[in-house]
This record gives sequence, C-alpha cells and structure tokens, in this order.
Amino acid sequence: MNFTTFAFIITGVLLNAAAQLLLKAGTNAMGGAIHLTAGNWFGTLLKIGMQWPIIAGLGCYAVSVVVWIIGLSRTDVTIAYPMLSLGYVVSAFGAWMFLGEVVPPQRMLAIGVIIVGVVLLARS
Repeated sequence: MNFTTFAFIITGVLLNAAAQLLLKAGTNAMGGAIHLTAGNWFGTLLKIGMQWPIIAGLGCYAVSVVVWIIGLSRTDVTIAYPMLSLGYVVSAFGAWMFLGEVVPPQRMLAIGVIIVGVVLLARS
C-alpha cells in the first residue's frame, strides 16, 4: 500500500472515530440514554437533530464514507477493512481523553492486540 492510499484509509478511520466521539458527546449533552415512546418520538428526534455534536458527527460520517470509498478503490478490501479496527484504538483513547471514560487494563490489553494485528497486516 502506498502512502496516498494509506492516507485515505487512515483519514477514513480517524473521521469515523471522530464521528463516534461526537455522537456520544451529543447524547451526553442530552442527558444520557435516549428513550423513544409513541408520544415522544418526534420531539426526541428533533432534540437529537439540534445537538451540534451530533450534527458534526454525522458530517464526519458523510466525509468518511467518501474518503473510505476512495481508499477502497486503491487497495484490496482484505487490507483496508481490517484497518478499521484502528478506530477502536482511536475511539478508546478519545473517550478516555475527551469524555472521561475509564479504560481498564483488560481493555488496554485488547487495544494492544489490535495494534499488533494491524502492524502485522500492514507488513503483509
């Protein structure tokens, strides 16, 4: 994989992780868990649609799809798709850093395994 292809793939992964973090920040701003009922669905969806982190997260998703398609056009899906697992690493770090989430040792070990797997994949 050349540098340009790698840049498209990594940019897609980073945008996808940013989208996850922004969507979570938006739900946190709404007070946590969202409960839809027959009587509140419209107002709840309107409230969701008014959260700037959710709007930004959806924008990140849209851009990530375009970037990802360009990256996929340049490499095998057997190389590109496993790179998405780096999103777990970035999301966990971002959740810890920006959202105050706890990353216990077992999760850190799992993240290390993901990194080793991606390195092995990239070298193949």
